[in-house]
Amino acid sequence: MLQQTQVQTVIPYFERFMQRFPNIQDLAQANDDEVLSLWSGLGYYSRARNLHKTAKIIATEYQGIFPNELELVHELPGIGASTAAAILSQAFNQPTAILDGNVKRVLTRFFMIQGHPEQAQVKKKLWELANACMPQEQCADYTQAIMDLGATCCTTKNFDCHTCPLHNHCLAFLHKEQHLYPTKKIKKPVPVHQQQLLVLCNSEGQIYLEKRPPTGLWGGLWCLPNLDEGSCPLDFIRTEYDLVGDEPQQLIAFKHRFSHFLLEINALRIIKTRALGNKSGEIKGQWFTKENLNSLGLAKPTSKILSLLS
Repeated sequence: MLQQTQVQTVIPYFERFMQRFPNIQDLAQANDDEVLSLWSGLGYYSRARNLHKTAKIIATEYQGIFPNELELVHELPGIGASTAAAILSQAFNQPTAILDGNVKRVLTRFFMIQGHPEQAQVKKKLWELANACMPQEQCADYTQAIMDLGATCCTTKNFDCHTCPLHNHCLAFLHKEQHLYPTKKIKKPVPVHQQQLLVLCNSEGQIYLEKRPPTGLWGGLWCLPNLDEGSCPLDFIRTEYDLVGDEPQQLIAFKHRFSHFLLEINALRIIKTRALGNKSGEIKGQWFTKENLNSLGLAKPTSKILSLLS
């Protein structure tokens, strides 16, 4: 949960998640919707799906016991090199160096490493330094300490160098160039996309939702039907769902930011009046009562829009 998400945001999610899934077996036996519903709002939903997959693998292939070898941990879904090292260092006290965002910031300042940390040569150098600094004893303490140093003292902004226990040897501090490290990435213009999201309701007050494919945008989550801005919503529901509805009513327009683009959303409500009966076969989604929504993994924009309904 802490990957790409701040601690204060994570805490209530973590507490609810652990209360429902206190051990690996409980998580392994849960269904996808239940896992994603507890993750709903955190974003980067592949993390939840990978966590679920990993629990199933450990329960079936490792008899419920978490592996303690670096290669085996790294092979588990969603566990990268730094996360695998952090698990072994903190859970098993092994000398496996990590390289998360906080550690990168500490190392680039302490050793004055130029270049953006995600550039191949810079990242290689940082891994070499991380491994060189890793002690053979008190590994868990060291790993926690260097992460905490970056999180509480050697921060991105408003860094507190004078209380830092390492400042006498920090090259960036000695040269008064802390603000220059890590080297900032050159920002590219953020693409903007536009979509209409449809709150399609029937006469019983049910709402129509579709489950996204397991991978990709909002993977595995229940979402409102979407169509391009400028397309006709009534033509869309006639073509896609064989339905006729009342004139669309606007609910809300807002912007939703992803890591690589900005989505401008226009949410419309349509009351279904009748089905044409021209299509056969399975429909793409399901109709849900408002009471059912709390047990579903909903995409954040979908949850925001549905909260507006009386």
